[in-house]
Amino acid sequence: MSADNSCADVSVPLRNLLNSVQCVRDRVKDGESNESNGVFNLSNFWDTLMQAVKAASQEATKLSLAFSKPPLPTQEDGEKFAESIQKSVLALSTVYYWLPKSHGITLRRLVRDATAEVLDGIVQLVDVIVSSPLQSLSQEQLQSTGGVWSACDQFAHLPRDNRAAVLGVLASYIGVVKDAIEEMEQAQAESQDPFSDVLDDEDQDSRGNQDTYWSEEDRQLMAPCQGLMKASAACLRKLLSAVKANGNVSMPETVAQLDDLADISKEISPSVDDLVLSLYPPMDYSGVDQNACKLTLVLKKVLDIIRVSHVCLEADLNWVQFLNGALDHNLQKIKALIQGSS
Repeated sequence: MSADNSCADVSVPLRNLLNSVQCVRDRVKDGESNESNGVFNLSNFWDTLMQAVKAASQEATKLSLAFSKPPLPTQEDGEKFAESIQKSVLALSTVYYWLPKSHGITLRRLVRDATAEVLDGIVQLVDVIVSSPLQSLSQEQLQSTGGVWSACDQFAHLPRDNRAAVLGVLASYIGVVKDAIEEMEQAQAESQDPFSDVLDDEDQDSRGNQDTYWSEEDRQLMAPCQGLMKASAACLRKLLSAVKANGNVSMPETVAQLDDLADISKEISPSVDDLVLSLYPPMDYSGVDQNACKLTLVLKKVLDIIRVSHVCLEADLNWVQFLNGALDHNLQKIKALIQGSS
């Protein structure tokens, strides 16, 4: 049999495998959990999931090695490799489906995304092998194999319950809000003209135009706007501390409350970003007013949900009330300054 015929024959099971893994991946991205009335053991789930992840990584490595140098595997060997990969992929996706929503939507999203990333990596690896001359180990095949390993390795770092999952997403939101606050503070501190580092030489003469820098009136308005941003960061930090101290995953009701807190808090950082963007010159006061109101509304919704959740103990009501007052104070000041400038 010629090398070309051998290449064509062995590619048939690989192409079938590629289509199959793509279908499994798409179902994982869109599918629902298998809710059941049986007892679910989270610890057993993680043990079984980690075994399935390890098996998928090993099978992907075997496949890559088999096609890393001549001679090519026979069609029969190719079918065996494809069958082994297929089994490991189905096992991984099946274990993922075991995780019920009642153990946390936030946790389940993270496991789903990690599972889909492994399947994406296997799809890419098989596609590279099918598309390459199948004569030697290419850089692209090396990278694809490493991509599968990296995707599998991240499972060791996933949160093990919904409380840990929510803490992780809250920490990420805090980071985004902190970056926005620092960006605005840096822009104010560095120069009277926040665009001085991006204007061309021929544009320097236009910098006398207030379209490129903040007026004194603008700067007065920025102070309470920054107060809202800092209240946003404080709200997220306090919430993270409350979840860390009081978060409960022993009952479906408290698990669902943690999901609600994560979902509503997700709205904070985009609202902070919108307010920051509206503060750059030329400052549109109506836009600032609109974005300040939107951020305040989002934060008040978050505080309302915190207040009635299990993570908010009696002692926490003090900071919830304090932040509510800070929001009212800053928003009133913003509106007063805007009205005074008109």
